[in-house]
Amino acid sequence: MEAALLTAGAPLSISELRRLFDDQVGADTVRALLEELRVDWGGRSVELVALASGWRFLSRPEYAQYLAKLNPDRTPRYSRAVLETLAIIAYRQPVTRGDIEDIRGVAVSPQIIKTLEERGWIDTVGHRDAPGKPALFGTTKAFLDDLGLVSLEQLPPMEEIEKVMDLADAS
Repeated sequence: MEAALLTAGAPLSISELRRLFDDQVGADTVRALLEELRVDWGGRSVELVALASGWRFLSRPEYAQYLAKLNPDRTPRYSRAVLETLAIIAYRQPVTRGDIEDIRGVAVSPQIIKTLEERGWIDTVGHRDAPGKPALFGTTKAFLDDLGLVSLEQLPPMEEIEKVMDLADAS
């Protein structure tokens, strides 16, 4: 199981890990083994973490600045409009484009929605029963995985997000 987790390109779910044992090991046993591994790897530069879509090994946050030097490709920088839109979807989902526009007070460019969909952070989760049947947007498991979260309840309070956005504007 350790080798599978170390070499997997994506988080592995409990059911995927059970398949390693031809489903002869129960989910509770897999969870116990995962907890054992998590403890065994404690204090190392890599840790076993639970994410929305499963378990995976990740480097500890304090090593990010060093590891970034190995990968010269910069992560994309997103505009304030993209980040505001993402925050609204994450905290108020499911929401329509009109809901986002009402909250932000400005029109939402189709490119903003496209950017978030292409990144895999949002998806259409349904349609509102209203004229025109507008799409309802929600966040995805990939969004949670990329943030290192298991659920939306782990998102920081909105006040912290507003402080960060204000600091970004000041710099």
